[in-house]
Amino acid sequence: MLERYLSQTEFSSSEDFSEHYKVKIPDNFNFGYDIVDEWAKQEPTKRALCWTNDKGEHIDFTFSNLKEQSDRAASYFTSLGIGKGDMVMLILKRRYEFWFAIIGLHKIGAIAIPATHLLTKKDIIYRNNAAGIKAIISTGDETVIQHVNEAMSESPSVRYRMVVGSNTPEGWLNFDEGLKQAAPFARPAHPNTNEDIMLLYFTSGTTGEPKMVTHNFTYPLGHIVTAKYWHNLNENSLHLTVADTGWAKAVWGKLYGQWIVGACVFVYDHEKFSPDEMLRMIEKYKVTSFCAPPTVFRFFIREDLSKYDLSALKYCTTAGEALNPSVYEAFLQGTGVKMMEAFGQTETTPTIITFPWMEPKPGSMGVPNPAYDIDLIDAEGHSVEDGESGEIVIRTDKWRPLGLFQGYYKDEALTKEVYHDNVYHTGDVAWRDEDGYYWFIGRTDDVIKSSGYRIGPFEVESALMTHPAVVECAITGVPDEIRGQVVKATIVLAKEYKDKANNQLVKEIQEHVKKVTAPYKYPRIIEFVSELPKTISGKIKRREIRDTDNKQ
Repeated sequence: MLERYLSQTEFSSSEDFSEHYKVKIPDNFNFGYDIVDEWAKQEPTKRALCWTNDKGEHIDFTFSNLKEQSDRAASYFTSLGIGKGDMVMLILKRRYEFWFAIIGLHKIGAIAIPATHLLTKKDIIYRNNAAGIKAIISTGDETVIQHVNEAMSESPSVRYRMVVGSNTPEGWLNFDEGLKQAAPFARPAHPNTNEDIMLLYFTSGTTGEPKMVTHNFTYPLGHIVTAKYWHNLNENSLHLTVADTGWAKAVWGKLYGQWIVGACVFVYDHEKFSPDEMLRMIEKYKVTSFCAPPTVFRFFIREDLSKYDLSALKYCTTAGEALNPSVYEAFLQGTGVKMMEAFGQTETTPTIITFPWMEPKPGSMGVPNPAYDIDLIDAEGHSVEDGESGEIVIRTDKWRPLGLFQGYYKDEALTKEVYHDNVYHTGDVAWRDEDGYYWFIGRTDDVIKSSGYRIGPFEVESALMTHPAVVECAITGVPDEIRGQVVKATIVLAKEYKDKANNQLVKEIQEHVKKVTAPYKYPRIIEFVSELPKTISGKIKRREIRDTDNKQ
């Protein structure tokens, strides 16, 4: 399948990749027809999805199964009057119906809006009205059903509510029954152009209402790099990405690139994360490739990894937050597998990657994905030298990369704030070493300026995370008359240290940081808390911590 889109599929170096990687983009590309249905035609019995849950259920789906079910979904949607350009929100956790629904929506040119089950009534009302959502498909989770129902009186655009599973609440349609009764599907003559919106994500920042990120129908082709050259997948791979389908990370690791490459996607549908259970799933099903945020690996290294047979696991990748080198080293020691880090946003595919042909540097994101024109710039917009910090930007004056978002839906002003003069501003700060590796520092507004030094939160947080008392932490700057700002650490302690939250522990942690990193970076203020303020997607709200400190 790859040969359809790439003239060269194997590369030996970043230079080789940069020079020869080129995607052939067909007219009117549609992932449903051109990838899923094509696999079903060529290899109908090839396993595409291996689904299991914490109740012991297990189902394998072939590409033929996926074609049939997505055709049924497309037919059912059409019978309800859902068609090209209509907005449909999917609140499906890790239910296998997510894959039927999203591919079915692609086939009719509708717009899929994956969403988390953590949304409240207020969140749902905002999304329904901001995007003009026409239909919602949800799990049968009582809390989700309640919140959706409560939102209806203030959501005039929503015409249909569909639920998966056996129980159908009043006022809802049963999605599974709809698929069973669907008429034979007739493919629309012109379901989409390449520039039509295919996918919309509400992405929460640390302030303000969530932004509506739009991607067009060529977006899946941008994830060839994700699956083939970051996850290092092939047609025999069984890949597990830890992500709820409500987050963009799910289509990074559970859908587009993986199936273009021909790998099988492994899904473990669970209610509560357990590192032991996740490791047992990897062992039982012989997962070959695994991707998760560093938080998951932090839990893994607290387990006795020698208890599990992880011999089938050949490749591990991580993204979503910066990777602490101490976590990398502990996991490597416990498994013998290196963690290959990458960086990207909901607005992009992975833009900075540790590629298979590279030796990872623990804590580094890797090097620029040659599909993007990446640069680091200072506040005046000038490119910075190696060793200097700068904002990560994407230049589009030479070409517009596959995978870069089209803009924020119905918000031209917000789009222009971050994307103007052929430069997309990520808002993230990093520095580049002499080998071309990039190192994350923090968000532009999170960088601390103390006594003339620029201090990134991540480098201090990495040092803190090597102390056994620290489970989670956030570094912020506190105003100081003499130094301008001083470093503050807000820390969640491990259970065994909670009764030791005193001045002695504060001093111990401060001395530890001085030894691990440059002494001037140590936190002069330390506060112990039970939890850190976070967005709905799990990002730490450092600004909220700063605002609270400024009010006191």
